[in-house]
Amino acid sequence: MTSRTEWLRPTLLATSLALFMTDPVLADNAALPDTVPAEFKVTDFLLDNGMEVVVIPDHRAPIVTHMVWYKIGSADEPPGKSGIAHFFEHLMFKATAHHAAGEFDRAVSDIGGSNNAFTSYDYTAFHETVAPSDLELMMSFEADRMRNLILTDDVIKTERDVILEERRSRIDNNPQAVLDEEVDAALWQNQPYRIPVIGWMQEMEQLNRTDAVAFYNKYYRPNNVVLIVAGDVQPETVKALAEKTYGKVARGPDLPPRVRPVEPEQNTKRTVTLSDARVSVPSFSTQWVVPSYHTAKPGEAEALDLLAEILGGGNRSRLYQALVIKQGIASSAGAYFQGTMLDDTNFTVYGAPRGDAKLADVEAAVDAEVARIASDGVTPDELEKAKDRYVRSMIFARDKQDSMANIYGSTLATGGNVQDVQQWPDRIRKVTTDEVKAVAARYLVLARSTTGYLLPQQQAGN
Repeated sequence: MTSRTEWLRPTLLATSLALFMTDPVLADNAALPDTVPAEFKVTDFLLDNGMEVVVIPDHRAPIVTHMVWYKIGSADEPPGKSGIAHFFEHLMFKATAHHAAGEFDRAVSDIGGSNNAFTSYDYTAFHETVAPSDLELMMSFEADRMRNLILTDDVIKTERDVILEERRSRIDNNPQAVLDEEVDAALWQNQPYRIPVIGWMQEMEQLNRTDAVAFYNKYYRPNNVVLIVAGDVQPETVKALAEKTYGKVARGPDLPPRVRPVEPEQNTKRTVTLSDARVSVPSFSTQWVVPSYHTAKPGEAEALDLLAEILGGGNRSRLYQALVIKQGIASSAGAYFQGTMLDDTNFTVYGAPRGDAKLADVEAAVDAEVARIASDGVTPDELEKAKDRYVRSMIFARDKQDSMANIYGSTLATGGNVQDVQQWPDRIRKVTTDEVKAVAARYLVLARSTTGYLLPQQQAGN
């Protein structure tokens, strides 16, 4: 059975846990207003209780994706309560004053739909895919559990045991996941992104009913929610249904701004090494703290996105062509930029050797490609090709309702708005070669990087 909980991590390697929901690249089905018919235009409105609603029409198939994004994630947790956001995601599937535990899941299954949920650093989201005729039912269930959960000590204890076992199976039994946590703790010196989304075991064990109720009452309110509805629907219909269901939920107290501890200036190179008998192929990743779309100066995040694409975004990237194709020393090599975060984020390069090649040789070759862009920049041709690939991704994203829902939801839950999504292709098109070179030189400095090494047991001490 597929696990309900799938938390997002920004520090993924090619060999690490999968990225469960959406790529940070922004794309949009309304980005080319001259080519998008009126019936596909995105609509954005507020309910009287402060709940934001975004409707993304797509009439090609009789289905609809319904997503409720709470602007609360693990980075917002009180000190000493790590894992409470993810824990509460689980609790949302328990009984309410109007529905027994499991009734929501059974209702979705009975109508042939699907549902799931996930927790990240900056948000928690719940989603269903059903026929349009069942949209009101989904809204009714979600509106009910937004405020009417029944949280007993027995419910808390049972579900706490579930998340503890989840941590053992998905983190403690996975060398890559263990290393990822340690690298995060080294990369971030002050920012709460250094704490794992699922939480630290010793703090998870202490989570209780008082913690859960306080968390629920503070954050699970309509004025802390973005509702995304994508599919075979009309905006007027969605608005009427939302007012009928969610509109009855009382607005909560206004939440204070999401101000978190500020990361200090980083001026050292840090390394983290894990040797494990379960590892057969060594690998490494190097990370830097960089601005996100929410914190960057104009154009910087777009330049970082294109830098990641040119440097290591696929089999046409510099790293893949140089290390995998030409030199033949790497089985994998790449780069990625986790742009959709509320605070600063990370830029990562990674690699693993092939055959008799040494990990040190792969790492040196990756570092050389990074340094080459920082000193010499990129060519106009490769920049234009990278832009073409990114803007085309906007078109491909329209083929999947859940992709569009995730793009809009993650953007709005991290300080962005509908216009940010819609204008993204134009901003990408304006990035220059000088801007790509500038962000590489400014941010990808080895003297203030964090590198993680995952090694077979016999390589300990090498």
